[in-house]
Amino acid sequence: MNRTRAEGAEIEAPELAKSLRSRHVAMISIGGIIGAGLFVGSSSAIATIGPAVVASYALAGLVVLVIMRMLSEMAAGSPGLGSFIEYIRLGLGDWAGFVSGWLYWYFWVVVVAIEAIAGAALLHEWIDLPVWQIGLALMLALTAVNLMSSRSYGEFEFWFSSIKVAAIVIFILIAGAYACGLTSPDGPTFSNLTAHGGGFAPFGGVSILAGVTTVIFSLCGAEIVTIAAAESSESSRTMSRLTGTIIIRILLFYVLSVLLVVAIVPWTEIVPGSSPFAAALTRTHIPGAATIMNLIVLTAVLSCLNSGLYVTSRTLFVLAARGDAPQSLVALNKRQVPARAILIGSTFGYLTVMTSVIAPEVLFAFLVNASGAIMLMVYAMVCLAQIKLRRRMERERPERLTNRVWLFPWLSYAAIGAIVAVMVAMLFTGTLATQLYASLLAAAVVVVAYWFRSRVNASEGDGSLGRSRV
Repeated sequence: MNRTRAEGAEIEAPELAKSLRSRHVAMISIGGIIGAGLFVGSSSAIATIGPAVVASYALAGLVVLVIMRMLSEMAAGSPGLGSFIEYIRLGLGDWAGFVSGWLYWYFWVVVVAIEAIAGAALLHEWIDLPVWQIGLALMLALTAVNLMSSRSYGEFEFWFSSIKVAAIVIFILIAGAYACGLTSPDGPTFSNLTAHGGGFAPFGGVSILAGVTTVIFSLCGAEIVTIAAAESSESSRTMSRLTGTIIIRILLFYVLSVLLVVAIVPWTEIVPGSSPFAAALTRTHIPGAATIMNLIVLTAVLSCLNSGLYVTSRTLFVLAARGDAPQSLVALNKRQVPARAILIGSTFGYLTVMTSVIAPEVLFAFLVNASGAIMLMVYAMVCLAQIKLRRRMERERPERLTNRVWLFPWLSYAAIGAIVAVMVAMLFTGTLATQLYASLLAAAVVVVAYWFRSRVNASEGDGSLGRSRV
C-alpha cells in the first residue's frame, strides 16, 4: 500500500499489479509515438511545408528527444515514483502536480474521443452501420480490455505496436528500394525533393520552423512508458534505457519514412487528409496499397484508443492517491485495475460518440482545438521540474545522476525556448491560434480549480496535500 496525505488524513492507496513484462513495456514505449498522426496527419504537413517537412520533423523530434532524456534523468534520480506527473510534483510542488495531472488527463480523454470517432469512420467503409454505433462498439471492446487487467492492455498494445512497427519497417524497405532506383523503372527518385517548384523549401526557411507547430503533436505519446513503469516488474534503470532509445525511433519512424514519401511522390500531389504512405505504395505499384494502409491506420487508431483509456485511468488513479481527485478512485477491482477511473475516463468517449450523430464535423474540430497546446504546456512543466531537480540532486545526491541531460542547463533552457517559440508561432497562425486559446482556457480552468481547492483546504486547517520528497 502507498501512503499519501490528503485533507489531514492518511490515505491507503493500493498497489497496482506488476503484471507488465519487458516485451510489453518495450512495445508500449515504441508504439507510443506511432499513430494516425504519422500515417495520415503527415499529409497536411507535407502539403503546407513541402519536402522541407523532413526538417520540421527532425526539429520537433529533437525537442521530444530532450524531453524524454529529462524524464530518463529524473526516473534514475528518483526511482519508484511511476508516472512522470510525479516528477513534476516533486520538482515544482503540489500545484504543478495538480495542474499537469489534470491537463494530461484531459488531453488523453480528448484523444480517446477523437480516436473512437476516427476508428469508426474507417470501419464504416467496410461495415454498413452508422458511425456512432461502430464507435460505441469500439469503446465498449477496449474498455473491456482495460477492465480485465493491465496485462490484457499490455498484450493488446504489444500486438498493435508490433503491427505498426512491422508496417513501417516494410514500408521503408519497399520505398527505399524504389527511391534508390532498385525497383523504379526510371532510376532514383530523390529529384522529387527539389524538382517541383521552389526547391526543397518552397515556402521558405520560416515554413520549416512554423511546421514544427503542426508536426510536434504527432510525436506526443512517448512519455506513456513512464506510466506503464508503475505496473511493470522492470527496474527504473531499464525504464531509463527504454526512454533513451527515442532518438532511433524518431529517425526511423518519422524522419526516414517521411523522407521516402516525399522522395517518391511529388509533394504537390499529396492530398491533405489522405495517407501519403498509401500514395507512395501506389507509386511503387503495390496492389491494394490503399486498403493495406487503411488497415494499418485502423490498427494505429485502435492502439491509440487502447493506450488513451489506460493513461486516463492511471493518471486519475495517481491524482486520487495524491488527494487531487475523489478518494474513491483509488479503489481497485479483483484484477488490481482502477475500474472506476477507467469508467470515468471512458465516459467522455461514449458521450462524444453519441453526440457525434448531431454535428460530427463541428464536434471533431472542437475536440482537436480543445487539446491543441495542452501537451506543450505539460512538456514545459517537465523542463522546469528537471532543471530544479537536477540542481537539487547535484547538491544532495549526485551519485543518482546516471542519465544526465546533455549540455545542462543550456539544452534544458533551449527546450523551454523551443516550446515557447512553438506556442508563439501558433498565436500567429490562423488555424492554430484557436487551438492555443482553447488550451489556455482549459489550463486556466484547472489553475482556478487548484486555487479553489487550496482555499477550501486552508479553511479546514490543511493547506498541503501529498507532499513528496527526494
